[in-house]
Amino acid sequence: MTNGTNVVNTPAHLHHTASDCPNCNAVVSGNFCHECGQETVLHPPSTREFLHEFIGHYVALEGKLWKSLLLLLFRPGQLTLEYINGRRVRYIQPLRLYLTFSLIFFAVAKYGGHDQVPAPAGQGHAPVAAHGQADKQGGLMREDAPGEIAEGTVDLRKSIGSVNAHWGEQADRFARMAPAERDKVMRTAFGSYVPYAVFLMMPLFALYLKILYLGSGRRYGEHLLFALHVNAFAFLALTLLMVVPDIVGIVSFVLWAWLLLYTPVAMRRVYGGSRLVTGVRWLVLMALHVTGVGVAIGAAFAFGILH
Repeated sequence: MTNGTNVVNTPAHLHHTASDCPNCNAVVSGNFCHECGQETVLHPPSTREFLHEFIGHYVALEGKLWKSLLLLLFRPGQLTLEYINGRRVRYIQPLRLYLTFSLIFFAVAKYGGHDQVPAPAGQGHAPVAAHGQADKQGGLMREDAPGEIAEGTVDLRKSIGSVNAHWGEQADRFARMAPAERDKVMRTAFGSYVPYAVFLMMPLFALYLKILYLGSGRRYGEHLLFALHVNAFAFLALTLLMVVPDIVGIVSFVLWAWLLLYTPVAMRRVYGGSRLVTGVRWLVLMALHVTGVGVAIGAAFAFGILH
């Protein structure tokens, strides 16, 4: 009987020798770090590997995007229910969805269609309020030629100056600008500060819902989730109004009608309740939200002018 040779599983026989993870410095002995999950065998990616990773990521993201869009556009509130019920991986995260559509809206409004969205009376969405406030601020200042400042404006500048001398100087400088310069300042404020002002209203929107649905058992986070989805739809719909060609007013009518009905339909699907009670809650919600957004947008424009 011959002596068999014992095979020792030394590091040389392993695919990867023990070393430190380049990312988190944990001691590893495999192809992936057990702490952070990063690959331990690193090399510059080949063209094939790069394309494979890119296409795989794109296909996965595209699938999530279309599933999210279909529910967001055509089944108000269903995307919120899916998330609450634990079906989350197949859809784009609520915050990312909101930020994506809000950034697209403000970019299109600033550079392409700022004056193309007519806001119908009684409409209660934050982006519409942002447009109306921008037009109002710019229009009031355009009515006077440089140097022809109304008495009320002078009083306002004096009041601002009494609070802060620098603000008073900035207000005076803005009031004496040529109309084109004023427009530029207003557009800068619209693109730079208004998105943050509207975003900061989301926690308040959720708080309004929390108060309106006291005793429903819904947690604050669920109301915030609903707020992000509803406002993401509002930004998407208003962006479509700016970029989709209108056909004898049909497109505008359909989009405005759906924009108006969307929130109460979503509220009833997520929270339940009768149509009448839901309608009353929606009116209260819109009154509170539009008022708050109007104040926030006014503050954003003031900051842009006086900063």
